[in-house]
Amino acid sequence: MPRPLRYTLDLQLFSQEKTETATPKKRQESRKKGQVAKSMELPGALIMLGGFGLLAMYGSAMGKGVAGMFSAGLKEYILWDVTDTNVIAMFSQLLREGLLLLLPVLAIGVLMALLSSYAQIGFLFTGETLKMKFEKINPIQGFKQIFSMRSVVEFLKSMLKVLVIGLIAFMILWGERSTLLTLASVPIGSIFQYLASLTLRLGLFSGGALFILALFDYAYQKWEYEKNLRMSKQDVKDEYKKTEGDPLIKSKIRERQRRMAMQRMMQEVPKADVVITNPTHFAVAIKYDGAEMDAPRVIAKGADYVALRIRQVAKDNDVPLMENKPLARALYAQVEIGESIPQDLFQAVAEVLAFVYKARTKLPAVRR
Repeated sequence: MPRPLRYTLDLQLFSQEKTETATPKKRQESRKKGQVAKSMELPGALIMLGGFGLLAMYGSAMGKGVAGMFSAGLKEYILWDVTDTNVIAMFSQLLREGLLLLLPVLAIGVLMALLSSYAQIGFLFTGETLKMKFEKINPIQGFKQIFSMRSVVEFLKSMLKVLVIGLIAFMILWGERSTLLTLASVPIGSIFQYLASLTLRLGLFSGGALFILALFDYAYQKWEYEKNLRMSKQDVKDEYKKTEGDPLIKSKIRERQRRMAMQRMMQEVPKADVVITNPTHFAVAIKYDGAEMDAPRVIAKGADYVALRIRQVAKDNDVPLMENKPLARALYAQVEIGESIPQDLFQAVAEVLAFVYKARTKLPAVRR
């Protein structure tokens, strides 16, 4: 019993399941809209790390600066007369010194924010996210976002951050519990120095933990972004049609162009001096005008059906047909329409033309 024929059919062509990787055009359009894979946790973690790292190196100088400001207030400013000019001068001086002390911390925060954003998405400026959209104030859409999977993930991330920072703080403070209990008997200067060192440790360890969590968050954001950016097979086909054009229409255009080119070529055949044939597979029409051409030129050529058409047009217009199989093959393979005969074929073509001109009792001088 013969086995029945089986045909495989890709059912994804009829579904809208998004299984295909996004095309470069889709990625570019998404980027223009401001839709990129970005973790909001990474800038905060780097700012925290950079800020506390700067304080670890710059803290002593900042402490001296703050102490100098208070010292000037107790030693110098207290002796000034209370006038509008003196008060303005005092606060201006204190504000200037305070800004100079805070400037490195502010600068490292801005730098870390810019670097973290550039490392994730590169340089991107778009006003698409600032446009007014109805779905942003749509209460139904808002409730959907509140109870969406993304909200659950964000809640779990927040709880994890609180848990990690709380655990780090507990471990550090628990390890310092004996020292903390003896602070009552320590000079006030040593207490401030110890608390500053403890705060730096808490900040650096917490910042490092948040940075690690931010890296995992970025990986998750990247995965979610790629998932949301996926396309169905139909989406890919529709995009190709928009950018490259409908393949069916393009094939029809090419077919029409071929027909027009064929018609133009056939209009040149009656002007030929001779048509060299294979005799059935190839046909090449040659024309030579000693006043305008340096060498004979191919004005039409074809194989099989086209060769048959060229021979028929030549017969209808009394253009001589010459059978020369090797020459016909060589001309068809080596010379394009509108090109002159190459040097290696010039002798053979000249002999054919000489024979044709002699048969017509016209023998112009063909230059070699």
